[in-house]
Amino acid sequence: MNESIYPYTFEPVFRNYIWGGRTLETMFGRNLPPGTVAESWEISGHPSSPTAVSNGPLAGQTLPELLELLGEALVGRRSQAMLQRGKFPLLVKLLDANRQLSVQVHPDDDYAARREDGELGKTEMWYVLYAKPGAYLIYGLQRNVTPQSFRQALKAGQLETCLHQLPVKAGDAVFIPSGSVHAIMDGIVIAEIQQNSDTTYRVYDWNRVGADGKPRPLHIEKALDVINFDMVEPGPFNPQPLPAVDGVERALISGCSYFNVERMSLAEGATFNGHTDGSTFEIWGCIEGETRLTWAGQPVAMPAIRFALVPATLGDFAIEANTAATMLRAYVPE
Repeated sequence: MNESIYPYTFEPVFRNYIWGGRTLETMFGRNLPPGTVAESWEISGHPSSPTAVSNGPLAGQTLPELLELLGEALVGRRSQAMLQRGKFPLLVKLLDANRQLSVQVHPDDDYAARREDGELGKTEMWYVLYAKPGAYLIYGLQRNVTPQSFRQALKAGQLETCLHQLPVKAGDAVFIPSGSVHAIMDGIVIAEIQQNSDTTYRVYDWNRVGADGKPRPLHIEKALDVINFDMVEPGPFNPQPLPAVDGVERALISGCSYFNVERMSLAEGATFNGHTDGSTFEIWGCIEGETRLTWAGQPVAMPAIRFALVPATLGDFAIEANTAATMLRAYVPE
């Protein structure tokens, strides 16, 4: 038995931005550092905020170090292109929006490779953990918005007239492909699963200033290069039911070439039997209730909200529900 192959949990890395708060502590019981916390990077191989293993023989190793040590045994055959780049494919975050985020857009891989020194583009999905009554996201554009009218609204400081508002509630999933104009608004907590990239073009910041009293930098020309003006008034991802097993309901809640994300609802006492066969790793997150991930008789506690990384060559494992629970499962599709 390879002692380096087991389900990994990680110490989160916290980031502070002007729009954050303390909701991850007050609502979800997280132990936070003092001050405002906007993001908790849960599983990250990005060089700006790599997360370190918190359990087992490899505790203290960062995810990039884990990738260098294990290679394909960690990520699987489907991630060869990312392995050649020395990058773990996905990144998982929690975001606490006490104020609205800036309006942003992300480039695709080709544009980022040309303009961002070989960095990846960014396609992502959001799973809404909490939304205050009346909460909404900015997602896509209003009808009849053109690059010209978009630029004019920017100059006038009135971009709101171009933006599509999408009402959301807890449990909604929203797929954000590269090129999508988007913003998380206030009173929302989100779990985000995305490409391993931090490439963001801020196009509008609500005419506000940063902590230093100055407007935050914008990236308008690059944003206009990559915005998909055909994304008009999109809706949330329509869950696609998947085969169920006793006590476990499944649905695909986002899918693309970079990742599939499933939601699983488990009744108390239910078990989902999983298996990784070397083709892809899996990321599991408990977002409601309490579960445990067991492998070779060894349990990994999975309370809400916690994520674990199952290596591609782990083999058999099980998700066991101590209480009624909701899980997210992410992996690289064929």
